[in-house]
Amino acid sequence: MICIVLALIFDFLNGFHDAANAIAAIVSTRVLKPHWAVLWAAFFNFIAFLFFGVHVATTIGVGLVDPQVITTHVILAALIGAIFWNLFTWYFGLPSSSSHALIGGLLGAAIAHANSIQPLKWAGILKVLSAIVLSPLMGLIIAMCFMLFSARLFFYSTPSRVETWFSKLQLISSAFISLGHGSNDAQKTMGIIAVLLYSAGMLDHQFYVPFWVVILCNFVIALGTCFGGWRIVKTMGMKITKLKPLSGFCSDTASAITLAGATMLGIPVSTTHTVTGAIIGVGSLNGFHAVRWGVAKNIVWAWILTIPAAGLVAGATFKLVNNF
Repeated sequence: MICIVLALIFDFLNGFHDAANAIAAIVSTRVLKPHWAVLWAAFFNFIAFLFFGVHVATTIGVGLVDPQVITTHVILAALIGAIFWNLFTWYFGLPSSSSHALIGGLLGAAIAHANSIQPLKWAGILKVLSAIVLSPLMGLIIAMCFMLFSARLFFYSTPSRVETWFSKLQLISSAFISLGHGSNDAQKTMGIIAVLLYSAGMLDHQFYVPFWVVILCNFVIALGTCFGGWRIVKTMGMKITKLKPLSGFCSDTASAITLAGATMLGIPVSTTHTVTGAIIGVGSLNGFHAVRWGVAKNIVWAWILTIPAAGLVAGATFKLVNNF
C-alpha cells in the first residue's frame, strides 16, 4: 500500500513536472491564460485512456526487468530515485524526463537487488535508449515540415488573419498533446503498480493492468497537471525560442503525432524530449540565433544524466531500505 501511494505521488509529480509540455506553447503565445490552459490539459490527460491501450504499461511492467526480481523494496527504491530527480530538475527549471527517471530508478534498484545486470531485459532497454534519440529528432523533423508547409500555404494571408486562425487551432493541438502525454506517461505508473500487484500474487498469476489502476493513474496525472510546474513552463515556452500561434501549433502537433505513434508501439518515450525537439525545430527555421542554444545545452545535459542519476539514487535507497 505504501508503494502504491508512492507510485501515485510520482504520477502526480509527473503531471506537475510535465504540465509544461502541453501548455507551454499555448500560454507563451497568450492563446489561453495559465489557469485555463492547465484545466484544458488536465481534462485531456484524464480521458487519454479512452483512446489508447496499455502497451506502454506492459513494457514498463515486464519489458525492462525480469518481474521475478521485483519486490516492494525494488519498487520503493525505484520510485524514490525517480521522485528525487523530478524534484531536483523542477527546482532548477530543467525540463528533464519523468519517464526516464522512473526507468532509471527501476533499473538501478533491480541491479542493486540482484548485485548484477542479469535481470535486465536488453531488448526493452535498447528500445528505450533508441527512443531517447529518435523522439526529439522526430518531433524536430515533423515540426519543421509542418512549419514549412503552413508558411507556404498561408503565404498570401495577412499576419493578423494567420494569428487568428492558428490561435484557434492551437486549442486542438494542445488537446492532442495532452492526450499523448496522458496516454504515454500515465501508463508508466500503471505498469509499476501492475507489476507490484503481480509480484505480490494479486493478479491471478498473469500480468495485466486492472481497470481501476488505469482510471486512478489518469486521474492523478491530470490532478498534477492542474497544479502545473511554472518554472518549466517558462523554460519551454519562452527561454528556448520565441513562439507564435503558428509555430506553437506546429510544435504541438508534431509532438502529439510522435507521442501517439510511440504509445501505440508500446515505447515509453519522453514527452519532454519530444516537445523540446519540436520547439527547437520551429525556432531554428528563423535562423541559428533564434534558438537559445545555451538553454538547449543545459536541457540535453539533464537528459543525459536522468537515467544514471535516478538509477544511482534508487540503488543506494534499495541498499539502505534492505539493510534497515
